[in-house]
Amino acid sequence: MGIDFSASRLSYEKDELIEKNIGDTPYPLLQKWIDDAISEQIGEAYAFSLATCGADRRPSVRTLLMREIVPNDGDIQMIFYTNYDSDKGRDLADNPFAEALFFWHTLERQVRASGRVVKLSTEKSEAYYHSRPKESRLAAWVSRPQSGQVESREVMESDFAKLSEQFGERIPKPEFWGGYCLLVDKIEFWQGRANRMHDRIVYHKGENGWERERILP
Repeated sequence: MGIDFSASRLSYEKDELIEKNIGDTPYPLLQKWIDDAISEQIGEAYAFSLATCGADRRPSVRTLLMREIVPNDGDIQMIFYTNYDSDKGRDLADNPFAEALFFWHTLERQVRASGRVVKLSTEKSEAYYHSRPKESRLAAWVSRPQSGQVESREVMESDFAKLSEQFGERIPKPEFWGGYCLLVDKIEFWQGRANRMHDRIVYHKGENGWERERILP
């Protein structure tokens, strides 16, 4: 017997997204929505889904944790860290464009941000890596390559213990691990509304700065 969601319905009625109440550039609204998600005490409000597509042309999506969102002279830069040899790392090496999606269900809001992705400097990646708990730093070494096949959970835990003994407290950053920056050139804000008449506002970054438009639900 299958799983049938066809009769499931929710009515979205918490808020609205009206042009006169938002700015001509997207960062202030993004900051407000993230602040609202944190105030709402949504678990890991900074969690997002990252969609990539590599040389095989097969889209791939997974959930990560955003570590910084930086306004830079009107631009938006989104920073995250991962294994360069992971599926997403290989995808980005082949095709350096991606999309990040935040969904805060209790606020009935979604944000999609897309653009080109570049690697961070070694210095910035080093600084973040050494700010992490020891266990997280060791786990980065165990996952080589991330998503690679492993014989068992016990093998992973054995490798973790061996690396802990090998490195002690001085755990270097692996060369295959570091940060990426998503240079946002398009960002869409979605606010759920009643009767499926949702509000969708999109900002596009062009040569003359940001342009804003409303699109149909």
